[in-house]
Order: sequence, then C-alpha cells, then structure tokens
Amino acid sequence: MVQLFQYKYYQIKKILTYPFILLVRFYQTAISPYTPASCRFTPTCSHYTVEALQKHGLFKGGWLSIKRIFSCHPWGRSGYDPVPDKKEK
Repeated sequence: MVQLFQYKYYQIKKILTYPFILLVRFYQTAISPYTPASCRFTPTCSHYTVEALQKHGLFKGGWLSIKRIFSCHPWGRSGYDPVPDKKEK
C-alpha cells in the first residue's frame, strides 16, 4: 500500500513539473541561442532549473530556481553551484 502511494505521488509530481520543464526547454532551444551568454554559474540557470524541478518537484525546485535566478547578477557570486541533493527522511 505504501509503495502504491509513493508511486502515485511520483506520477503526480512528474505531471506537475512537466509543463514547466517544457517551458525551460523551449527557452533553451528557441531563445537562449540568440542571446549572449551571461550566466555566471555552472550549470547554467536554465539547466539548474530543469534539474531542480526533476529532483525536488514543482514547489521546492521552483523555489531553488527562483533563488538561483535572482542571485545571478554582476554583484553576486559565481562559479560551480549544483542543485542540492534531496534530503532522505
């Protein structure tokens, strides 16, 4: 029974994040190639967003992505900034 609940939760999480991942993929293929590279981090903010959504789901992954995008400015930090691992309960 618990495994069924976990499976359903995983499927719902996947369905909720999929449209947002599609939006980021659209940005990566249709918009980003025509703008100058300006991301100060590795991985880029769009790759970070996709990974955060896949790893943490819509709410926490979305929050991590927003924090990352707002920290990407000339006076902010830079360098390697991976998506944090999901904490096990």
